[in-house]
Amino acid sequence: MDRFDVDQVVIRPVTTADAPAIAALWASLVAYHKALDSALPPAAPNGSGRYTKRLLQQLDDPYTCALVADDKGQIVGFILGMVVDLLPDIFAQEPGGFLADVFVDAPYRRRGIGKALVEALIDWLRRQNVTHFDWHVAAQNPDALAFWRSFGGREVMIRMRASLGDENDRITVSNR
Repeated sequence: MDRFDVDQVVIRPVTTADAPAIAALWASLVAYHKALDSALPPAAPNGSGRYTKRLLQQLDDPYTCALVADDKGQIVGFILGMVVDLLPDIFAQEPGGFLADVFVDAPYRRRGIGKALVEALIDWLRRQNVTHFDWHVAAQNPDALAFWRSFGGREVMIRMRASLGDENDRITVSNR
């Protein structure tokens, strides 16, 4: 892959024929995150198959956008986003989006494909009259943090975790 032209990669909607490639990419995504931080969950048995089945069930949903990066018939990345609301009976609503997953196969990274996938999702979200979108990023992934900051991403909420251990282990609370 010495000579590579990102302009040759087609960003297009997911089709049912893409399912095996998306399943493999999703499994790689989960394994990648697990390798970054052992606190992140591994894939369940046949998790990639279930993920792909759910994704395919959403293809006709007008509030969901699923795209792949296609390099001459090889699926090298994917993105899944949606329009969401936050408990409209409790919170005032602004049209918002959520980027659920994005992944580019390792040999294709740092070539503009992730950026192209995100930009295509942003274009779709704008057509849905969405004013912003949110996503999760692994705290132990400095490359991803830099990538998202390049899009203007900033921390809004920080998700934290404490291990409870067994009942004999007690979490102590500091008064600092």
